[in-house]
This record gives sequence, structure tokens and C-alpha cells, in this order.
Amino acid sequence: MNYNVIANSCSQDISLQDRILTYGTSSLTNVELMTLLLGQSKSVQSPADLAEDLLKLTGGDLYALGKLLPEGFEQVHGVGKEIAVVLAVSMELGRRRTFSSLGISHAIVSSRDVFNRFSGRLSDLQHEEFWILLLKRSNHVLAEIKISSGGLSGTVADPKLIFARALALRASAIVLIHNHPSGNSKPSVADRNLTKNLCRAGGFLDLPVVDHIIIAGKDFVSFADEGFL
Repeated sequence: MNYNVIANSCSQDISLQDRILTYGTSSLTNVELMTLLLGQSKSVQSPADLAEDLLKLTGGDLYALGKLLPEGFEQVHGVGKEIAVVLAVSMELGRRRTFSSLGISHAIVSSRDVFNRFSGRLSDLQHEEFWILLLKRSNHVLAEIKISSGGLSGTVADPKLIFARALALRASAIVLIHNHPSGNSKPSVADRNLTKNLCRAGGFLDLPVVDHIIIAGKDFVSFADEGFL
């Protein structure tokens, strides 16, 4: 028995808000949910038409839609800055909810733990960011520090800044993290060379670089797991 059919047939004549109160938010389609989100817009188009046009931007792929910047939403006729900001905020709330539901541990025991900590903030970015995760001897997290923010194809990771921050906080180990907006998680030659140099410097300082995680959308590569260190 298709319960969605029953719910829809019983609710054709009631508002979307009433349907939520009666059947829950899961009873609404993506277009209907987006329509409610856009309900207060001042566009000449109806919220339902705007919702359909927005979803067409990514072929109905909500994951891809969530990666758009506000100016990306403005590509749709009738979506101004105010609506674009509302959409961007709603997508960010969704990301944070997902991130907070992962059961993030304060101890790092695997590359997956690092990915879970950073995927929510790096997976959807359209520019590169370079972070370091500083660990205590117990492998518990001491600090998370953003080193740099760059463009679509790269960002600067200054070794002096990385080790200055780590030494100042008396870290016992460092994990390097950065994202690839292209969606390709394969390390570049520059990624490998940087990691090699930082590992060498960490050896001299008795401050080991224990991993380098590259996050690309839903995928990631661990230098430690792949034997690249």
C-alpha cells in the first residue's frame, strides 16, 4: 500500500502548512518544501514556479543545490538577493544539522574521524581552504585552525605559520586538511611535495604530521591510509 498516495489524496484541498501539521514535513515533495520556504518572497513569479525553477538548476539534485552560493541562486529569474540569502541560510542549517548528527568524537583514531569533523564545512565550498588539526598525546583534539583560504585551484599553506601555531599550542601531532572544489580527491604533485616537506620539518621538530586529508565532496583521500607519508 502506498501511504504517500493516501496522504496526498486526502490532503488535496488543505494548505501545505496544514498538511505539515497533519502528516509531517516528510509528506511534502521537494517542490512543495521549497515553495513554503519562498512563501514570503516578493517576486513577480509564484513561489511554486520559483521552487520548480530553482530545482531545475541542478536537475533536482538537492546536494548540488546546497553547494550554490547566493549568486548562484540569483541565476533564476525572480530570485533577488533577499531570497538568495534565505536559501543559502537554509542550506547551511541543513549542513550543520548533518554535521552535528555524525557523533563527532573528541579523539581522533582514524582518517574517517577527521573527514567527519571537516566534511560539513569543506565539502560544499567553491574555493580551497587549508586547515590543521592539532592533537594532544592522547589523540584528543587540541585545536582546529584555518591556515588559509584561496581560490578554485589552490591556496597557500605556509609551513612557518603551520608550525608556529602548533608549537605555540604545544601540540603533539598535526593533521593537515584541505578541500578540492573540483570534486577530484586525487592529490596533486603540489599536494605531495607540500606534505613531504611538512613531514620532514615535523620530524626535525619532534612534531609529526600524522596525516593529510583531502576532501572532495562526499569523498576523501588520506595520505596515511594510502601510504603517501
